[in-house]
Amino acid sequence: MRYAQEHIDTETHLAMRSIIQRIATGPELSQDISQAEAHLGTRAILDSRVDPVQAGIFLIALRMKRETGDEIRGVLDAVREVTQGVTAEVDEVVDIADPYDGYNRTLPAAPFLPAVLAECGLHVVTHGLDAVGPKYGVTHRHVLAAAGVPIDLPPGAAAARLADPTLGWAYVDQSRFCPKLHDLVPLRSLVIKRQVLTTVEVLAKPVAGRLRTHFVTGFTHDPYPPVYAMLARHVGFDSALIVHGTEGGVVPSLRQNSRYFYYHDRGEACEAEVEPRDLGIERAVRAVPLPEDLPKAARPGDEIAITVDIPATAQAAAAAGLAALQGERGPTYDSLVLGGALILNHVGRHGSPRDAADHVRRVLDSGRAAHRVR
Repeated sequence: MRYAQEHIDTETHLAMRSIIQRIATGPELSQDISQAEAHLGTRAILDSRVDPVQAGIFLIALRMKRETGDEIRGVLDAVREVTQGVTAEVDEVVDIADPYDGYNRTLPAAPFLPAVLAECGLHVVTHGLDAVGPKYGVTHRHVLAAAGVPIDLPPGAAAARLADPTLGWAYVDQSRFCPKLHDLVPLRSLVIKRQVLTTVEVLAKPVAGRLRTHFVTGFTHDPYPPVYAMLARHVGFDSALIVHGTEGGVVPSLRQNSRYFYYHDRGEACEAEVEPRDLGIERAVRAVPLPEDLPKAARPGDEIAITVDIPATAQAAAAAGLAALQGERGPTYDSLVLGGALILNHVGRHGSPRDAADHVRRVLDSGRAAHRVR
């Protein structure tokens, strides 16, 4: 986070002082702030017009008192203002926001969902960054880089890939579509605990469709689906699919029922359940297991974020994903079937998840989606 004392104007200084005095007064006396004040504070942090100590207090105080809907919307509005969003030359875009902090207990299959869905006729963007807490796990960026996919495209170039009929999907990194937010990663690491930025960054909407844009994300904890649905409507996503997925991702468990929430046409969110067996999936594991011979590693200076070796895990996930795209059966294959079926059914391409699952299997067995990974 870049900061210089001369960047602070008197008005911003007084406003932030007032905000912190109210939100950081303890569990019983802390007060909520308005959407406009949350926007002002966040925008000042993004523009490096606030002392880093005050920025950290702002984020953790909001977390400790628990953010209101107005406060989260204000923070998101500030992030959206500095996001370099573009509109692709396609009518509809599916925006997949998997956990930005990645995976450290399973091999992620979701980085290859966009290629499968593109072969099924959708235009898909996925986004993330290199490393952020609390997990500092293996991200889409790591896996796609290991698979040879461009990971540093500017938003315009990513949008062009969506419009290319031979590709139909792209990854865009936060460092390219929202560099001011990306600059806060070191500060967020010092804060340690999850902050409101972790909630809102997945809704930055870097690439939109001309007519409709669909938001797809995952969750672990029950309070988040209504928050994500509220924020998705606020941003203007036409529909949302919010999945109780493994490690908070967009792919549900392979061995048990999972809940998901959804809305269409910016309406109220509904809850449903998916049973893997109904889609022809029967696995003893909930997700793609880590290879037993995978080296382990620890994040230097951070005893909390014990993680797998990132390059080795990314290579393993890339190899498993590319094999699944060429029809090799296994947990990665089933993960792509399950995640792909939910999304295809959600956007109305099939009348039932089972029909959508059968379509994904035909695509995987044909090997055609593998040609879109380049």
